[in-house]
Amino acid sequence: MSIPVVTVGQSQEDLVGGLERLHGPVTVVRRCTELTELLAACQSGLARAAVVAEGSQQLTASLVDRLGAVGVAIIALTDSPEEAARLRGIGVSSALSGVESAVLAARISDAVAQLTGTGSGHGRSFESGFADTGAAFRPLPDTADPVPAAAGTGQIIAVWGPAGSPGRTLVAANIAGELAAEGKSVLLVDADSYGASVAAVLGLLDEAAGLAQACRLADQGILDQAALLRIATPVATKSGTFLVLTGITRADRWTELRATALSLVLERAKEIADVVVVDTGFCLEADEELSFDTMAPRRNAATLRSLELADTVYAIGSADPVGVPRLVRGLAELEAAVPHVSPLVVMNKVRAAAVGRTPERQLREAWDRYGPASGITAFLPSDQAATDAALLAGSLLLEAAPESRIRGAIAALVCAPVQQNRRSSVFSSTAKRRLKG
Repeated sequence: MSIPVVTVGQSQEDLVGGLERLHGPVTVVRRCTELTELLAACQSGLARAAVVAEGSQQLTASLVDRLGAVGVAIIALTDSPEEAARLRGIGVSSALSGVESAVLAARISDAVAQLTGTGSGHGRSFESGFADTGAAFRPLPDTADPVPAAAGTGQIIAVWGPAGSPGRTLVAANIAGELAAEGKSVLLVDADSYGASVAAVLGLLDEAAGLAQACRLADQGILDQAALLRIATPVATKSGTFLVLTGITRADRWTELRATALSLVLERAKEIADVVVVDTGFCLEADEELSFDTMAPRRNAATLRSLELADTVYAIGSADPVGVPRLVRGLAELEAAVPHVSPLVVMNKVRAAAVGRTPERQLREAWDRYGPASGITAFLPSDQAATDAALLAGSLLLEAAPESRIRGAIAALVCAPVQQNRRSSVFSSTAKRRLKG
């Protein structure tokens, strides 16, 4: 069966003629004059492959993703090794501009087979699609000059929680600080597309929106380790240093955090850090249902994609009569939105005044009756004086309140295996003894 192909570029005449003379593997169904026309033709279902004879510099990861979402593979012609390497980084197969028609036809067939998963490759690299209808990043092999991508070994920790300020950012920032204090290389990413606040919590006077910068470079296929290290802001504490990709400075900049680009940023982040901690937003709504344009950016794509790619997800809830039901409903929404995630439930702001005497026992009993099957992993005590001191100083708990109970609880959560003991209380001195020891 012949593969329908669309082409674009001034040099397409010889290209089209050569392909048509093959009378078999591919059929040129439209010759486009510009990339926007090619995109429209592909989205209409006219073609299965697109050959970009000129103007490959305009291709971005998001554009490739949009075409891949409608089942169109892209082959670009370029004589520049640097451009070929960039194209590989965004999932585009390339060939020399003087490639023979039969070789190009074979490359087109291979690219389509790789995209659909019928070839010898493994298909999509990010086979999830929860974050965006065009969220699958599909690396296509370049047989002319294959260069295997570096595989990051870092782990991704996502910190999520429902609406209502349960303490996501405070927990995420202090998890990063505690891991850095243990000697790990850590990158903290603010992926909250509604109310990014990591910079404010850490006292950073940042207007550059580091994550948006990284996503922009990733979309262009030019984000490497050096560029990511240059964009990230170092935060030094008395116990260690970690890097931060600050969030968007205004909520209306959420369109800069596209799922495809964020996937590439997180993969690159795993190459430079032992642990990548992501502070996510609260909303898990599949907002494409609210839009007629199913290829448009998704506001919740950054949160959903972070959760999809995370190795560990902490679900933070506020331990009060309002926060607990919100967390229960939120966990049900999380299971529906990202089914493969098994979050670790963390109750924050635990205090007797809001729950009753022996708050840990009260919360466990209520959770056993009304909560999901998964139990509560940890309790973080309410320590208003310590958290206020840290926020006022624009620093972490390990600096502003190193002996505080909440600092000890966060350190125990991420820096050592948590041994759950139903009789232990968050108001005991166990965490403090651990820190002193």
